[in-house]
Amino acid sequence: MGGNGEELMETYLVTGANRGIGLAYCQQLQARGDAVIAVCRQISPELESLGVQLEAGIELSEQSSIDELVRRLDGCPLDGVILNAGILHSMGLEDLDAEAIRRQFEVNALAPLLLARALVPQMPQGSKLALMTSRMGSIDDNSSGGSYGYRMSKVALNIAGKSLAIDLKPRGIAVAILHPGLVRTGMIRFNPSGVDPSDAVQGLLARIDALTLETSGSFWHANGQVLPW
Repeated sequence: MGGNGEELMETYLVTGANRGIGLAYCQQLQARGDAVIAVCRQISPELESLGVQLEAGIELSEQSSIDELVRRLDGCPLDGVILNAGILHSMGLEDLDAEAIRRQFEVNALAPLLLARALVPQMPQGSKLALMTSRMGSIDDNSSGGSYGYRMSKVALNIAGKSLAIDLKPRGIAVAILHPGLVRTGMIRFNPSGVDPSDAVQGLLARIDALTLETSGSFWHANGQVLPW
């Protein structure tokens, strides 16, 4: 899939495309010659400057908005779908916020599943679906506790990705469940310990490019490490 000059241009749809990891995906996919459909709620100047196809005003937690996106795409074949949009509300046991937990489930777990289902008819055999999750969705790797809503929503996304890998295999669609590493984005308040989004996306695209039906449904770090569930 994609990336070298001997292959035909492919079309990738990227959600959460206006900043951070999503923007870096758009930049690197375009730079290597792939067509990009950038989906977001609000366009950023950085995204607009790329000149890719923009599908803005899309709220992926609303079914009507997903329906509108599918209508706009008008059956365009998608070789790759990267579901990157997500939110994080930090909270511990002492400051649990039930509504914030519900919202994280809606945005981080349910919305990607519903969008994936909606886009499958436009994904030909050999296409790839990438779900941007987090190591914080690993039960076995949890050594620090807390972050209840975010952790719970990412565990839910992980199991959805595993089921999608099984259900989509007969269609010839492979699924990657991907952790980007600690990335210096607004979601983590640009933590100086994080890597640059462009560096993370280099590894993430390597995982997507190497994805096959045989490895579909695996949970990977951007660096290639298989993560525990």
